[in-house]
Formats: sequence, structure tokens, C-alpha cells
Amino acid sequence: MQSKGFIKLIAVLLALACVYQLSFTFKTRSVEKKAAEYAASFDLDHQAEAEQHYLDSVQNQPVFNMGFKSFTYKECKEKELNLGLDLKGGMNVMLEVQVEDVVKALAGDSQNDPAFKEAIAEANKALHDGSSKDYIGDFVKAYQRLSNGAPLAAIFVSPDCKDITLESSDADVEKMLKSETDAAIAASFNVLRSRIDHFGVTQPNIMRLPNSHRILVELPGVKEPQRVRNLLQGTASLEFWTTYDANEVFPALNAADQLLRKELTAAAQSTGAAEATEATETTEPAAAADTTAANEGLLAQVAAADSTAQSDAAVARSRFTAEEHPLFAVLDPTYAGGAVVGSAYKADMATVNQYLAMPAVRELLPADIMFKWGVKGDPQKDGRYDLYAIKVATADGKAPLDGSVVVDAVEQYAQRGAEAEVSMTMNGEGAREWARLTGENIGKCIAIVLDGYVYSAPVVRTKIDKGTSSITGGFSIQEAKDLANVLKSGKVPAPAKIIQDTVVGPSLGQASINAGMLSFVVAFILVLLYMGLFYKTAGWMADIALLCNVFLLMGVLVSFGAVLTLPGIAGIVLTMGMAVDANVIIYERIKEELRGGKGLSLAIKEGFSKAYSAIIDGQLTTIITGIVLFIFGNGPVQGFATTLIIGIITSVFCAIFITRMLIEWVVAKWGSISFSHKWSENFLNNTHFDFLRVRKISYVVTIVLMLLSCISFFVRGLNLGAEFTGGRAYVVRFDKAVSAEEVRKNLGEVFARQADADAASISFEVKQYGNENQMRIVTQYRYDDTSDEATAEVEKIIYEAMKPLYSYDITFEQFRNTQTDLNGILTADKIGPSIAQDMTWNAIYSVLFSLIAIGLYITFRFKRWQWATGATVALAVNALFIVGLFSMFYGILPFNLEVNQAFIAAILTIIGYAINDTVVVFDRIREYMGLYPKRNLKENVNNSINSTLSRTINTSGTTLVTLIAIFLFGGETIRGFIFALIVGVVVGTVATIFIATPMAYDLMRKRAKIDKE
Repeated sequence: MQSKGFIKLIAVLLALACVYQLSFTFKTRSVEKKAAEYAASFDLDHQAEAEQHYLDSVQNQPVFNMGFKSFTYKECKEKELNLGLDLKGGMNVMLEVQVEDVVKALAGDSQNDPAFKEAIAEANKALHDGSSKDYIGDFVKAYQRLSNGAPLAAIFVSPDCKDITLESSDADVEKMLKSETDAAIAASFNVLRSRIDHFGVTQPNIMRLPNSHRILVELPGVKEPQRVRNLLQGTASLEFWTTYDANEVFPALNAADQLLRKELTAAAQSTGAAEATEATETTEPAAAADTTAANEGLLAQVAAADSTAQSDAAVARSRFTAEEHPLFAVLDPTYAGGAVVGSAYKADMATVNQYLAMPAVRELLPADIMFKWGVKGDPQKDGRYDLYAIKVATADGKAPLDGSVVVDAVEQYAQRGAEAEVSMTMNGEGAREWARLTGENIGKCIAIVLDGYVYSAPVVRTKIDKGTSSITGGFSIQEAKDLANVLKSGKVPAPAKIIQDTVVGPSLGQASINAGMLSFVVAFILVLLYMGLFYKTAGWMADIALLCNVFLLMGVLVSFGAVLTLPGIAGIVLTMGMAVDANVIIYERIKEELRGGKGLSLAIKEGFSKAYSAIIDGQLTTIITGIVLFIFGNGPVQGFATTLIIGIITSVFCAIFITRMLIEWVVAKWGSISFSHKWSENFLNNTHFDFLRVRKISYVVTIVLMLLSCISFFVRGLNLGAEFTGGRAYVVRFDKAVSAEEVRKNLGEVFARQADADAASISFEVKQYGNENQMRIVTQYRYDDTSDEATAEVEKIIYEAMKPLYSYDITFEQFRNTQTDLNGILTADKIGPSIAQDMTWNAIYSVLFSLIAIGLYITFRFKRWQWATGATVALAVNALFIVGLFSMFYGILPFNLEVNQAFIAAILTIIGYAINDTVVVFDRIREYMGLYPKRNLKENVNNSINSTLSRTINTSGTTLVTLIAIFLFGGETIRGFIFALIVGVVVGTVATIFIATPMAYDLMRKRAKIDKE
């Protein structure tokens, strides 16, 4: 092998990079373990709060010293391996900005126009049916038709919309509507991001989905799903407030600091440290409710626990001590200036709020003062959050101006310099009030507040009387864009609505981790043993390469910021089975060369060289399906696709380079290496079966199976998941074993009592889910209503039906939230009809695109359409047979055979995997046609199938070993998914030999006859 030194260098560098990336995960686990130990000293009700308080305290403190650089806990969290919701528990929410509400708001009173109403109705219908994605375009076309060509400008012209006049064309109006819709989505995204940042969720993920009006939010570890729903769907509140100057407030804060010192000292002397802390609490108790936290601050404890953070903590707290300055120890006034009266660490913000809310402290402060925190920590202040002094200058206590007066806000570069600024325009009413406010507050700050947090507090330089302002502040262009979005959020006509949400309880998440790890370990050991026992020394070398592969795969996943899900673990385990595929191809080639009389070194060289094309072709086709899966799949399915793609790349690297280096090292050191035991040396090597002779029988069997699948499909249908039907799906745990019939009976009785009950609307399904005390309930009752009220109603109905099946009196709140009770709803899925429609089409498109892409690739690589046709037909047969099997046996087999996103992922994976066998056989046929041109086609084809039979059985065997391990130990969540993969591997292997190759042979023979004629 050329460039051995370079390959070794690359391998070492990759290993070091992986160690570097994975080290952050181990460090964050260490810190979180200390947090849990610290919280264990608190009573049960406050442990979660205390643990979060500890983590907040170390967020900006160095916890990991690598010698060349120190990393804070926050930086370590950003670099650790992310766990998906199905492993960690949490909530996945899909929100959609209602374009209908945006259009109606822009139309104003004109929305009562009959043609306008009917056009909106038609656009809604097209969106609901999934027949169109362009809501604005549909609305414009419908209005033009229904109004007999009346100009749209007459509907949308208004003083606030300066871009539209009565002379504007319909195209101009359509452009404006699309622009306003995009602005509404951007503003909603900004509001959601801000709210999530302050919700206290670790590693949240929020993204705007391209080419849609939707926003995806993932919140790991949330404990109050209903609070999340309320928070995300609330209307944005943008306000403009006048402020106090820090110098005006400081004397009162200084007096409050001394008052607190006296009260805490007196309380400590009379009642003890614990009671002193309780006496200062006027709202809900803080996480640090003991005197140690009050006197020294939690950061001091963290410093004692972690020597790395100790010196930094001492410096950070050296200005003020808690004994002498209780308030200033947590609210540092050295950062005061403008409207900012001090800064505090996130962990101390609750303590500051409690101090400032005490009646005795309130008496020292101006009567019209109110405090609000900045929206995010300032990196230049060690991550501290600024506290702003707001002046309440109106009689009703409301802000003098709100976001409804903002017409537009645009980020732009300043006229001089490279800094950015924001240009804000207000309507007439707002301009008048803005002129008064700015005129009365020259030299002072006006705070821009969204949802209770200050985003910016610019200083007023002069009176602004024309309604157009320029906001500066050393912004980057991205910061200016964010501020512009904040200013525009006040005029968003409608909040984003939840159209899909999934809740996974933490106990189920932990069970998934345990099941996933068990299946991973078992499968890993089985693959290692399989290779070692079959290929002897070379097999153990392949095992070492496989260990390297898993290590590299995990490191790459972390470096890419990928999220590890339960399907992702399945992808890793499946990758292990597929990783040895390349080794099997290489080893079988080397064995062929040795049987041909070549020396060991030459056989190794030729074996690797001749195996490259089959390996690359086979893995590329799998990557193609992985890419399609990533594009069309949702979160967990994308996690599976990510691990599959990365795993294939790392496995090819390890098989081709690491394995070869190890083999050559063994040969150089001991002079020889064995590629088989005596019993496996000639395994399937001397077969001379005439596969083409039975091709007509295989065609008949295939047609019969396809007919049975189609009959079952049309007669029984499929057990469609909520992703494709819309509706709500729940996994409910009981405290004892229950039967599906009991659950079904109770549900039927309760649903029948509903006023709007009918057979279609109250249809539901009940199946055992894993253990006998867990049931999966799917209902379409009010499935087209995705409101929180409808969800609460459905959950209340299920609660009433399930309550008698518990041996104790479980409350509704305990039933809904497994944080307080291990029993009840473990997972909850809500999918609206529009999402279901999209998922259905995405599933169809993904399968079709995969088949087309692979067909085109085979045509390109083998230069004949006959090869591609045979391969594509075999893949289609495989996919259709699995669909038919799921139709025939759902409700019969003792595990869930639901057709959902995971099932589509299984179909696509099988399409990508099954083509590997086909490519290897086709590659050998092509080789034999070149080596033995005088032999007839039938002989070359049969010989090719026989010569690759050992490889075919071995690669399928290693994959099946891993899949069976996942099927048995991977948990109920992915059992149906793995069942589809097992069937697909078996059928795919058979289809290669008895469908793909014979069909390609018949087509080539027919073509040869035509050419002769």
C-alpha cells in the first residue's frame, strides 16, 4: 500500500480529534454528577431546582483545563454529544404561522369583502388538502377569478402599507404579501428563540424549516409540556419604556444593601442560618435556600468542589462579600451605567428578584420603579445579565408605547464605519407619542422590551418628531437584524400555532437508553465473534478495525453536532453489521487469489485492488438512500440517516486502510496470516448451481407474493400511524398488568358519551406496547383541531377511561405528567392533518426518488439499462413485499407493525442495503464477461452468482446477527422498524439471486437477439 506513513498520520490525527471531541461529553457528565450530589442534600421538592442552580453557577466558569486552553461548562455543553428526545425525554414541537391571519390583518376592514372571504376559503382548502404549497399564490389567483379581475390593491392599500398604492399591480401586491409573511415568520422565530432561551432548557434546538411557514422546536428534558405550549403560542408583547439613570437609583440600592445586611445578621443570630434564609423569601423559594448559599454564594461551593474553578470564583467574588453586602454580592454595581443598575450571574438572578421584592426594600426604592433583566448574558461581563431600572410613568402602569405602532424596522450599515444600525419607522399615532417621549428623555435611555426582557436600551440623542429613528450601539449586522426582528415582532398579526407536538417522558427515555446500549453491546460482541471465528486471524484484525470505526463514528457525530437518537443507535449497530461487509468482500477476494496459486503478499494486494469497485459502488448506493432519508425524514429518522451516512464513510476508511495496515503488519512481523479456519476455508466455494434454470419459478413465486400483498393491502389496508392519518397517539403506563380489551372497552364507553360522537370521529386503536402494563392508544377524535383545548379534552377522556384500571387514585395532573408519577402518559404525539398530508407525500417521494437515483447510478456505472432495470425491479419487489407483510400480519404478531416514519426509514434503508448484494454480483458478471468473452452469457452469470455466494451469505449473516440483537434487546419502540429491516435483508439477498440477476440476464439476452436480427 502506497503512502503508509501518510495513512498512519491521518489515522492518528483522526483518533486525536475524536478523543478531543468526546472528552467534552465525559467532562459535562462529571460536572452534572457533582450537581446531582450537591442537590441530594436538599429535600425532594427542591432537588431539581438546586441541581439547576448549581449548573447555572458554573455555566461561565472554567471546568475543563486541557493545558492549552480552559473551557467553561457552557462551552463543554456546546461540544458534547447531544441526545435526542427519545433518549433524554422532552418535547418536540412543530409550529406554523397562520398565513391566513397575516393576510386578513393586512386587509383590515376589507377582509369582509365576499370575494376576499371566498378566496381565503379556497386557499385554505388547497393548503389542507396538500394540493399546493403556495398559499399566497393560491389566494391571489382565486381572488382574481372570483372578483372578475378587480385590483387587489384596493383591498390592501392603507396608510401603514407605503409599498402599495391604488395603482399597484396584483403582482406588486402578491410580492408584498409574501414579504410580509416572511417577516411574520422571522419575527415569530425571533420571539420563540428568546422565550426558549429563558425557559431554562439545556441544549434547545429551534430551526425554521425551509420552503414552509413552519418552525421546529426541540426541548430536551422539559417537565411541564402544557407550560411549554402556552409559552410558545402566546402573542408577543413589545413595549417601549422610559428608564431611570443608574446614578439616580444607586443611593436607594446602597440603602437596601445595608438593610439586608442588618436583617440577615439579626435573623441569623436569633433563629439560625436556615430560618434566616427562609425569612428573606417573599415569593417561591430559591434553589439555594440554605445559609451557605446566602452567605458565600453557590459559586464558592462549586469552587471548592472543582479546583479549576476555585481561583476564578475567588476573583469574581472579591469585590463584595455576602456578609457585608448581601445585595451587591449577587448584583454587582461596578457594571452599572445608563439604565443598567448592576449585573448578576444567571444563578443569582432569582436571589436578586427576591431581595428587590421584599417590602422593606421596596419602601427604599422610588414608587414608580420596575426592574427588568436583559435578554442574554454579556460575554464581556463574564456572562452576567444586566438589570435595567424601568420608570413607570403612566397612570395605568402600562408602557407608553407598544409594538403595534411599529410599521417597519430594517437593519443596515451605518453611513460611516463598518458598524450596523437599525432604522425604525412608526405610524402617525406612534410618531406623535415617540416625539413626546424622545423630547422629554434626551440623554436618557429608552428600553425596548419584548416579553418582559430588555433587548436594547439606546440613549436618546435628540427629539425625533418624524416617526423614523436610527438605533445604533456598535451592532454587528446579525445583531442589528435580530433587533429589527424584535421591533417587527410587535406587529405580528398572529402567533405561531402548534400543529404537531411529541412528548417523551424521562423514564421512557432512560429505558430507551438502557435498551439501546444493551442491543449495541450484544450486537457488537456477536459481530466480533462472527468475524473472528469465520476468518480467524484476519477476522480479528477486522474486529480491531471495527472498534476503530465505532470510535471514529462517535467522534465525527460529536464534531458535527449530530443528535444521537434511538434510531440513531440502531443506525450505529446496523453500520457495524454493514462495516464488515467491505472486509468480507476483501477477504473472499484474497481467498480466491490464494486458491489461484498467488503468493500471500500478491494475493493481499490483488484482493484489495479488485474489491475496491464493488465496495465503493455498494456503499455509494446506500449513501444515496441515506441522503434521501435525511431530506424527507423528520428528527429521529434524520438521526438514523446521519449515523448511517457517517458510519458508511468511516467503515470504508477503516476497512480499506486500517484493516490493510493491520494485515500487512501481521505479515511483516510473523510472515503469514490466516484468512479462514479449516471448516470455513471452502465454505460455498465449489457450488455449481444453475440459478438461471429456476428463474421462471422465481418469477411465478414473486408474482404470487405481489398479488397476495396487493390483496391484503386493499382488503386489510395498513396500520397507519398518526404521522399519516393525523390524530393523537399516547403510550400509557399502568401500575399493574392490564389487557388491551379492558382498555378498549373503557375507552369505548367514555367516547360514546361525547356529544359529538360518531363512528368516524371517535375511532381509536389500542395495542400492548412492550410490557403488559403499557398500552399504545391512537385516536382521531378531534384530530383536525390542534388547539391546546382539544388536546386537553382528549387527554381528559383517556384519563376518565383509564382511571378505574389503576389500583390507586391517580390524579389528572399525575396522569398527564410522568415527572410526578411514573405511571400515566409516557409519550404523546399530536399531528395535524396538514402535517399528516405532507408526511404521506414525503414518504412516497422518498421511496420513488431512491429507486430512481439508484437506477440511474447503476445505469451510469454498468453502462447498460438492463442492469438498472433488474436491480430496480428487485428493490421494488422487496419494498412491496415488506408493505404487504405489514398489511397481512398487523394485529397478529405480538409487536407493533405500524406504518410510520420509522417504517419508511426501514424501506429506504433496505433499498440502499439490498443493492449492495446486487452490485457485487453485477460487478463479478462484468468482470467475467471481460475475462471470459468466449463463454456464453448464461455460464458467466451462473458462475458469477456461485463465486460470490460465500460473500453474499456472510455479509447478510453479519447484518442479520446485529439486527436480531436489536430486535430482541432494543426495546419496543423500534421493534417494528427492525422487523422490517430483518425481512428486507433476507428478501433482498434472495431477490438479488432470483430476481435482479435473472431479469438483467433475460433483458440482455433479448437485446442480443434484437441486435443479431
